[in-house]
Amino acid sequence: MTSAKPRDYVLQGGDRGAERLRLLAAVKWPTTKTLLERVGLRSGRHCLDVGCGAGAVTLQMAEAVKPTGRVTGLDFDERCVGLARLQAQQRGLDVEFRIGSASDLSEDSAYDLVFSRFLLTHLLEPKSTLERMVQAAKRGGVVVVEDIQFTGHFCYPACAGFDRYVELYQEVVRRKGGDPNIGPRLLEMFLDAGLAEIEVEVIQPSYRHGPGKEIASITMEHIREAVVGAGLASDEEINDIVADLDSFASNPRTMMSLPRIFQVWGKRPDWRLALLFGVLLSPIEWP
Repeated sequence: MTSAKPRDYVLQGGDRGAERLRLLAAVKWPTTKTLLERVGLRSGRHCLDVGCGAGAVTLQMAEAVKPTGRVTGLDFDERCVGLARLQAQQRGLDVEFRIGSASDLSEDSAYDLVFSRFLLTHLLEPKSTLERMVQAAKRGGVVVVEDIQFTGHFCYPACAGFDRYVELYQEVVRRKGGDPNIGPRLLEMFLDAGLAEIEVEVIQPSYRHGPGKEIASITMEHIREAVVGAGLASDEEINDIVADLDSFASNPRTMMSLPRIFQVWGKRPDWRLALLFGVLLSPIEWP
């Protein structure tokens, strides 16, 4: 299986990448929190965050499952993982952070909840990663994914810089082997992975002001190197796009969304329970 490695990932990593992830996490946490509570995140649960980045969601999970639960975060970015470990230490949270790609995930039936956010969109083989996530879940455990449909990203009124940003982001992700519009595919992927009791929610956070309106400009900066390296735009054009996005975001008469976000979750079937209930419900044949 091929998974995201630093050389394949479109967005910038390290300290600057962690800064962007922290901003995105702050903007996105309210809807992620609602999702995780809905799927059963609570004290005592054993959880895995695949592609955890700087650990923003991982640490929130750790707060929710203490004192008897445990949480593991997995990411290939050593600097982000180091920052996550430091945050866990400062907050007194017992979290295991591991350095590695999703292709390193080999556990079986280990977690009550396996979570991933904005990871599968970047992978060459997202179905294989989802299958590994399912394998890592306990029988009856839940697998939860949040991911994007970038074509759902919108602003009002029209903004030429925004339109160009949306175009460039999609093209550079495709050239790296990812799918910037993977969101609608998730239901089929969950079905193919054998998950049961699958649910889907589609959300669209939108903003008139505040950090939510800054995500597009910051993301454009963080894909600059990949875009210029692919010959899709020059540094000068990107400077113009960022300036246009910043001006748009500062105008109180405008609004901007995040990309459309698909929240999909399902349970790993427990065939032992199914067989047991099958026996209990089958008619008894008396001799």
